[in-house]
Amino acid sequence: MTNGAAPAASSTRRSAIPPAAWALIALAYLAVSAWSSVRLPNSLFAFLFFLSSLFLLYYAPVATVLRVVLGAVALLLLMPVIGASNAFYLEVATQVGIFVALALGLNIVVGLAGLLDLGYVAFFAVGAYLWAVMGSAQATVAFGIAPLASWWFFPFLVLSVVAAGVAGVMLGLPVLRLRGDYLAIVTLGFGEVIRVLANNLDKPINFTNGPQGISPVGRPPLFFLDAWNRWLAGMGRAPWEESAVYPFVFYFLVIAVVAVVILVTHRVEDSHVGRAWTAIREDEAAAVTMGIPLVRMKLLAFATGASFAGVMGMLFASKQYFINPESFTFMESIGVLAMVILGGMGNIPGAILGASLVTILNLQVLKDLSIWLNGLRQAGTIVTLPIIGSYNLASLPAQLEPAKYERMVFGVILILMMIFRPQGILPSRRRARELHDVAAAGEVATNA
Repeated sequence: MTNGAAPAASSTRRSAIPPAAWALIALAYLAVSAWSSVRLPNSLFAFLFFLSSLFLLYYAPVATVLRVVLGAVALLLLMPVIGASNAFYLEVATQVGIFVALALGLNIVVGLAGLLDLGYVAFFAVGAYLWAVMGSAQATVAFGIAPLASWWFFPFLVLSVVAAGVAGVMLGLPVLRLRGDYLAIVTLGFGEVIRVLANNLDKPINFTNGPQGISPVGRPPLFFLDAWNRWLAGMGRAPWEESAVYPFVFYFLVIAVVAVVILVTHRVEDSHVGRAWTAIREDEAAAVTMGIPLVRMKLLAFATGASFAGVMGMLFASKQYFINPESFTFMESIGVLAMVILGGMGNIPGAILGASLVTILNLQVLKDLSIWLNGLRQAGTIVTLPIIGSYNLASLPAQLEPAKYERMVFGVILILMMIFRPQGILPSRRRARELHDVAAAGEVATNA
């Protein structure tokens, strides 16, 4: 009787606040955070306040329909309004979306299938260079043809998925028998091969323009802009410039792709394919014994994760207007892996949270700290330190800027995570249970 009553009591505690009240709380939180971001366009805390409302919506015990509607309002309406008040926030949101898709793709390979991939940025580069070569003047240099028209952008979105998926299979075939450190070394080498090829395929035929990169990269067509500007002219208003419209276009494109990636990941995770990947991660020998086709499932994991990176690589190249091999270094793969580990491997919300935190930390928090520190240094601010005593910040070396220690900050964060929360901030239930069981077994062995 006691065991049966415990879940009921727990359920009662969880439902102490009725769903209608939770809905009002989520709605009020979203409204206040959006208002504060618009009223305080230069406030980092206001922007983070708004982003946190999305996670409140996800975890609030409200109806799924309401959660989806409020999330769509936040991303499709409120975020563009905030971006109109501060274009940098729209850029940050777009970059967050790109790395969310990358983290979800790597999460399939590492978190679900248990295949450590240190060359993931190679697939990002495949999608980027596929469109950069064909959608720019480089097509004339390499193939003697005119650059593709802007409407080809959308067919190439699909083609980038296929090309990156094929590259994932090409990586998977040689490493089918490898595990652990050996798999990591080979995938690392694959990523470096792609980068070196991009760096050196400027001769004898100039495909990639080598280290000089490719610019300008074609952008998607703005079918609606002419009609919209004619309407504005009829209303006596100034027309919209392409340069002002494209940040919003890329934001909505990234949101659309991320939505598809989340849907596909969620469906695959709960399917027989996802369960097969989990079985392979836990014990390959047992998975084979149970009839799971090891070769096919591993190749499918590599291809699925790579396809997400490929389409985001194409969007990245078009948005940046310029790419070169330095955009696809080994450290980019490490950065995406850090996002997955920080958020929680094998969990969709964890990958999203990890990508958001790392991207915002890199693009905004560290840079804002550097700007703030430079302001204090230029003003000659004097601070009192416990051991040193009075210290004039004007004497502080310029090298000691937080933005220059991005990798060190990430390293410290990962070390602390491995010590205090190895399962990540938002781990999957299975992952958290596994690590708890391992820790319990280690404690028993130590006591014995």
